Amino acid sequence: MAMEDEDNNTAVVATNTQPGIKKGGDVGDDGACIDRQPDTVVHQAGLNQTAGRGSRSGPGAHAATGIRVLKRNMKRNGSRGCVTRKTRFGSRERDWLKGDTQRGCVCLYGGTVDPQLPASGPQASSTPQTDLQLVLCSTSTTVEELCAQRDGQGLYVQLHGDLVRRLDPSERPLQMLYDYLAAMGYTEPIRVQQEAANSDLSCLIRFYSERPVNADQQERTLLKGVFSVRKGKTQLHKWAERQVILCGTCLIVASVKDSLTGKMHILPLVGGKVEEVKRRQHCLMFSSAGSQAQTYFVNFDTLADYQRWHRQASKVVSQTVSLVDLSCYSLEAVPEYLFYSQDVTHLNLRHNFMSLQGPGGLLNLPRFSQLKSLNLSHNRLGVFPECTCEILTLTELNLSCNNLHTVPVQIGNLQSLQTLFLDGNHLSSLPEELGGLSQLNSLGLSFNNFSHIPAVLERLSAVDKLAMAGNRVESLELCTLARMSHLKNIDLRLNGLHWLKSVSLEAVSQVTQLDLRDNYLDSLDLSSVCNLETLHCQRNQLGTLTLSGFTLRMLHASSNRLTTVNIYPVPNQLTHMDLSQNLLEYLPDWVCDCRKIEMLDVTHNLLSELPSRLLNSLSLRKLLAGNNRLQRVSDLLDHIPLEALDLQHNKLAELPESLFYKALNLKYLNVSANALESIPPSSPSEESLSTLQELYMTGNNLNENCGALLVGHQNLRVLHIAYNQLLSFPASKLSKLELLEELNLSGNKLKTIPSTVSSCKRLHTLIAHSNHITVFPEILNLPEIKLVDLSCNELTEIQLPDSLPATLQELDLTGNSSLMLEHKTLNLFSHITTLKLDQKSTTTAGDSQSASPPWNHGYSEMSGQRNKLCVSVLAVDRFGDGVEACYGIFDGDRNEEVPRLLQCTMGDVLCEELQHSSIDNVYMCNTFLTSHRKLGMAGQKLGASALLCYIHHEPSDPGGYFSLTVANVGTCQAVLCRDGRPIPLSKVYSLESCTEEMERVKLSKAIITEDNKVSGVTCCSRLLGCSYLSPWVLPKPWVHTKPLCSQDEFLILGNRALFERVSYQEAVCTVQAVRDPRAAAKKLCSLAQSYGCKDNIEAAVVSLHIAEDSCTCEPPVSTTEPRGPPPAPVPVTVTPGPSDPATLSSSSGIVSEFNSETSASEVGSEAGSTASDEHPSSVPASRPERRCSLHPATTLCGIMVPGSVGAGTHPGLFQRQPSCATFSSNHSDNGLDSDDEAPLEGVISNGSKLEVEVDIHCCAFQLRSGAPESPKDLDLEKRGSDYPNGKMRRQNSVVVSATNGCLLAVCGREIADLKKSPSTCSLFGKKLSNGSVVAPEDSHNLIEVALEAPKKKSGYFTAPAQQDPEDQLIVPPSLEQEVREQLRGQSLLVSAPPLQSIPPSLKDPVWDHPHPPAFASNLVPGPGPAPILQQEVYDTAL
Repeated sequence: MAMEDEDNNTAVVATNTQPGIKKGGDVGDDGACIDRQPDTVVHQAGLNQTAGRGSRSGPGAHAATGIRVLKRNMKRNGSRGCVTRKTRFGSRERDWLKGDTQRGCVCLYGGTVDPQLPASGPQASSTPQTDLQLVLCSTSTTVEELCAQRDGQGLYVQLHGDLVRRLDPSERPLQMLYDYLAAMGYTEPIRVQQEAANSDLSCLIRFYSERPVNADQQERTLLKGVFSVRKGKTQLHKWAERQVILCGTCLIVASVKDSLTGKMHILPLVGGKVEEVKRRQHCLMFSSAGSQAQTYFVNFDTLADYQRWHRQASKVVSQTVSLVDLSCYSLEAVPEYLFYSQDVTHLNLRHNFMSLQGPGGLLNLPRFSQLKSLNLSHNRLGVFPECTCEILTLTELNLSCNNLHTVPVQIGNLQSLQTLFLDGNHLSSLPEELGGLSQLNSLGLSFNNFSHIPAVLERLSAVDKLAMAGNRVESLELCTLARMSHLKNIDLRLNGLHWLKSVSLEAVSQVTQLDLRDNYLDSLDLSSVCNLETLHCQRNQLGTLTLSGFTLRMLHASSNRLTTVNIYPVPNQLTHMDLSQNLLEYLPDWVCDCRKIEMLDVTHNLLSELPSRLLNSLSLRKLLAGNNRLQRVSDLLDHIPLEALDLQHNKLAELPESLFYKALNLKYLNVSANALESIPPSSPSEESLSTLQELYMTGNNLNENCGALLVGHQNLRVLHIAYNQLLSFPASKLSKLELLEELNLSGNKLKTIPSTVSSCKRLHTLIAHSNHITVFPEILNLPEIKLVDLSCNELTEIQLPDSLPATLQELDLTGNSSLMLEHKTLNLFSHITTLKLDQKSTTTAGDSQSASPPWNHGYSEMSGQRNKLCVSVLAVDRFGDGVEACYGIFDGDRNEEVPRLLQCTMGDVLCEELQHSSIDNVYMCNTFLTSHRKLGMAGQKLGASALLCYIHHEPSDPGGYFSLTVANVGTCQAVLCRDGRPIPLSKVYSLESCTEEMERVKLSKAIITEDNKVSGVTCCSRLLGCSYLSPWVLPKPWVHTKPLCSQDEFLILGNRALFERVSYQEAVCTVQAVRDPRAAAKKLCSLAQSYGCKDNIEAAVVSLHIAEDSCTCEPPVSTTEPRGPPPAPVPVTVTPGPSDPATLSSSSGIVSEFNSETSASEVGSEAGSTASDEHPSSVPASRPERRCSLHPATTLCGIMVPGSVGAGTHPGLFQRQPSCATFSSNHSDNGLDSDDEAPLEGVISNGSKLEVEVDIHCCAFQLRSGAPESPKDLDLEKRGSDYPNGKMRRQNSVVVSATNGCLLAVCGREIADLKKSPSTCSLFGKKLSNGSVVAPEDSHNLIEVALEAPKKKSGYFTAPAQQDPEDQLIVPPSLEQEVREQLRGQSLLVSAPPLQSIPPSLKDPVWDHPHPPAFASNLVPGPGPAPILQQEVYDTAL
C-alpha cells in the first residue's frame, strides 16, 4: 500500500527574532519551495553566508559557535522510534556544514514522544507527534549554549531506547554524537558528519529537549489523585474529597489543600489487603496488616483509574518484605512521598542517574530508619556516596559499576554490613577501616584494577569467598592465601595470571574451590592445597598439572596443552573430570582407580586406546572419547551402569560384541565418523532388554544388514544412519521401531523408503536427501510428521492422501530434476509453512552457459531441536552490473528477526556503499555499520552474528583476477579451499577465542559471567544489533581480502554450530567428495547434527570455476554477421517440468519457498504453464556471440523510452543494483509507487505474483510503452527520483527498479488491488518460519512482492515507500540540450560502453548534488563513460 506523501504538509521553518529580516520564500537546491519565516540564526563569527538565495546574517551572531534551529512539524509512520520522511538541507545549511567536519546536526525530540511504544494499527501511524527541531551546531557547542538559544531548561540523551539522562550544562551534544559513531567504528570525519544527521540513528542515540513522559513509569513510581474517601468499615464516617497517594509501600490520605503540610494518614500496605467493593462502582478497600489494622475506602472516578490503582496496590500487598523497586526508571531523585514509607527495608535504585543533592537525592536516604538493603549499582556516580555510610542499619550495599576510584574511610561505620558489592569499578586499593566490619561475609571486587590481593582481607575473618575475577593480578604466591585462613572459595579468572607458585612448604588447607580460568599459566602445582575439592583451569596454556587428590571432586582442565595429569593420592572422591582439547596420548593409571567417577570427557585428544578397567568401571555413567585415535574398544566383562557413550571421529572398525547386553542402561551412543561395517546385536537371544534411545552412526561403512540388528532397540527415538552404504532398509524391521521420532537416512543409495514407515506413528522428522529415491514415501499420513527432506533424489511424482497432516511444517523437494507436480498437489501443499521447490528454467544449454557466472552455490539450514530457525542466508550469484557475487549468513542465536532483517537489507546496503568507496575495508565496514543502524528498534535488544563475502574485480584492474572480500562479526566463519587445503578467511569474535577482544571488554568494565558472556547475554564481543550492550559489544567487522586463483575450488560459509562440530579440514574433504554445492551444504549440516549439535545449523557452499585468466569468452562465429536484437525474454515461473541437464549445476541451491498462508489458487497459478503469456520478438533472433562478463558485448541494455517506436532504442546503462530479492510496497525503501494503471508489456501478473520477462542471455531489459500523450508527460520524463545512484527510472509515472539483474515494474494501484484480492493479500507482509529468503539469480528471476518480508513495522522497514513528488531531475546545463534531443524523437540504437567506476577523487562532495541525473546520464551517448553526479547522502529523514 502506497503511503501518502507528507511533504506537502511539511514546512521548513527557521525562526528568527532579529529585526529587519523580512519574510519570503526561498527556493532550495532540491527545487522545493521553502517557506522561511522569521528565524533565529546565530552563526559563527566570520562565517561566509553568501551561498544560496535567502542567506542572511545579523549583528547577534554568536562568537563561539554556530547554532541554527530548524523546526519540523512532522508525522511519523509505523514505528514512533524512527522518522520516515526525508527532507534535505538548503544550500546555506549545506555550505555551512561542508566548511568544517566539526559542524553537524543534532535532532532534538519533544518530551511527549515515547519511542518505545509500538505502533498499533493505522491510528498509530496517523497520530501527529510533537515538533522535531534540527539544530545545526559545532562540536564545541555546549548544552548551556543550546538551552540559552532555545530558552530551554535542559537537554536529555537516551541511548538504545533505554534510560534517559539529563545532560550536564558543560556537555557537548554533537561531540557526544561523534564520539558514539567513532566508537561504533566510523573513521572518516565526513562520514561521521553524514551519519550524525541520519534519522535512523535515533534508535541508537537520541536527544530530547525535555524529559520524555513515560506513563507506565509514572504509574509504577507514584500514583496520585483526588478521590472520594471514607475511613473505617462502619458507616459512622462520611465520604469526603481527599488527596490519595500510593507511593512505595504506603497509601497516603491527605487534605486536598495542604497535601504536604497538613495532616496525613499513612496506611502501610505490605501484608495487608486490597479488595473490590461490589456495592459501589469503581471502589477499592485498602487494609493494613496486623491486629490493629486500619481500612480506607476509595471511590475512583473512572474504570481506568480503578484498574491502575488496583493493579499497583495488589503488587504491594503481596510482598513479604517492604521492598521498593525503582530500578531502570531514569530517576535523578526518589519521589518525595517515598520518605513517608518508613517501613521500607529494601530499596532498589539500580540503573538510574541518582544525584546527591535535591529533595530526593542520595543525601536524604538516611531518613529511611529501617533500611537494610540498598542497591545503587549502574548509577554513574563517579564517587563513593559517603551519605550511605550514615545508614547504620544497612546489611547489604551494592555500588557496582559506578566508576568509583576510592572507598572512603567512613565505610567503617557500617558495622552491620554483611554484603558489599564493588564490582566493575576502578578500585586499586581498600581502606584499612574496611577490616573492622566483623560481620562482612561477602565482598565483590571483580573487574577492578587490583594488582594484588588487598591485605585488609586478612582481617575480614567472616569473608569466605574472594571474588576478584577480571583484575590485574599477574602473579600469586600461595602463602598469601595461607595467611587468609578464612577464604575457602578463590575466583581469579581473567586476571592475566602468569604464575602461581608455592615458595614455602606451608600447606594451604582452607581453600576448597579455586577458579583460574582464562589466564596464561603454563604449569600449575597445587599439591600444597590439600583440601581442594573443585578446580577450574580451562583455557590456559598448561603443559603439566599436579594436584592433591585427598578431597578432589571435580576437575575442569579443558583447552590446554596437557600431556599428563599428576594427582596423588588417587582421588577417590572424584566424580567429574573434563580433560578435553588437550594433548593426552594415554590416560593415567589413577583414572581407572577412581571409585566414584561418573563423567569423563577426553574428547579431542590423541588417545589410541581406552583402558579396559575404565570401561568396566562400576561408577562411570558418561564417557566422551570422540575425536581421538581409538582403533578398538575392549570387551565388557560385566554389566556396567554406562548411560552415554561418545566414540565419534575415531578409527573403529567394530564395536564390542557384548556392548548392548552388558550396558543395559545405555541410552545414548554416537559412533559417527568411524569405519564400522556392522553393529553388535542388541542381545544374545531374541528377547532384548535394550534401553537405547539415541543412536548416531553417520559416516561409516554400514550396509543394509544392520537394519536387522536394530530391531532389538525398540525404545529407539533418534536414529541417524546417514552417509553409509545402505541399498535398502528392511521393511519388516522398520515397522518394529514404533517409538521412532527422528530418522536420518541421507547420503546412502536407497531407491525407496519402505511403506512400513507408516508404522512409526511418533515420527516427526524424516531426512533422506542425497539418495536415489524415486517414489515418495508413505509418510504424509503420520499424525505428528513435521519435517520431510527428500531433496537431491530422483523423485518423479508424488502420491498424496486426500488431506495432509496439520503438523507438517517443512517439505524440501529441491534437487529432484524429474519431479512433476500437478495442480492438485500444489493445492494440498499450500498450507505448509516452508515448501522448497526447484525453480525451472526453459533456457537452452547454450544460453545458460553463456550467461552463467564462474561460480554457483548451494545452502542448507537445519533447526535441530529448536522450535524456530534463527539463521538466514543471502546468496546472489549475479551481484551488481558486472561479474560479481555476494554471499552472507546470519545467525541470531535465539532470535529470528534480526537475521531476517539483515538478509533483506544487507545486499542493498553493500550496493550503496560501493558507490561511495572502492576501498575494501571502508565499504565493508560501512556496510556493517549502516546495517547495524538500519535494524532500528529491533537491534536495540536483539543481535546476530553476520558474515558477508563479496567476489569482485579490483577497481584498479577491472579485467584482472577476481578478489574475495570477507567481513564478519560474531562467530560466523568462512573457509576457502585452495589446492585441497582450508584457508580460514574470517575472525571469530568470541571472548574465549579472541584475547584482544577480551581485554577490550575488560577495560570498558563489562561484567563477564562465568560462562564468558558479556553481562550474561552473549559470548560475542562484536555483533550487529544488541546495541544496549555498547560499548562492550560493537558492530565493527573484521575485513579481509584474498585474491582468487584457479587453484581455488570452493568457499564454505557456516555458523558457530557448524564449525564447532565439523573441523575446517573435514568440511573441505566433505565438499570435495560431493560435486553439487547444495548437496554438499546439506551433507555438512547433516554431519554436524549427527555429531551431536542440537542448535540451528547453517551452511553455504560456493563452487568456484575460475580459469587462469578469469575469462569464459567464446570467439565470435562471424565478424560480419549483423548483431540482431536480443532473444525473446523468458517468463520466469516455478512451473515444474523437465530441465536440461546442462542447466542443473547452475541452478543448484536455488529454491522457491512458499508461505504457509499462500492460498491454493495462488500456488496453483504460480505453477501453471505460462506459454500463453510469452511475447516473442517479431524479429528472428540470431545466435549471439557468447561473451563472458569480463569482456561483455557493447550493448548491455536496451530500454524502450517513451517516444521511441519500432526497433530503435536508446542505450541505457543500469548502474549497480540492489541485491535484495524481496520487495514490499510498504516496507522497503525502493520507492515503488505509481498512479499509472496501464498494463506493462513484459510484466505478467497472474493474480498472485508478478512475473517479469527477463533476457537471461545478455542481461538486456526491455520496457515497451507508448509515446507521451502530452507535454506534461514529456516533462515527467525529466523528473528523477531520489533513489541513490540512479537505480530507479521513472517512465510514464511507472517507477522501474533494477534489482539483481531483473526488471521490476509495479504500479501503485495494482499493488493495492493485489492486496485486496483474497488470493494475493497474504503475499504482503508475511514471512517464512525459518527466515530463509535466498535471492534468485538472473537465470531464475522470480520477483516475489514482499512474500518474505518481516511483519514487524519498525526500524528499517518503516522507510517511505514512495518518493517526493516535488523532487525533480537536475540536469546540468551542458547536457540539457542533448537530453531533450534524446527524449524528443526516434533515433537509432547507439552502442554504449560499459559503465566505468569513478575514482573517489573525481566524485563531487556529497553536499553539492542532491539529485543526480541518473536517467538522463544513461541516455547520453558518447565514447566515454556516462557522466554521473553523486547523490547527496547527508539526509535527515523527516
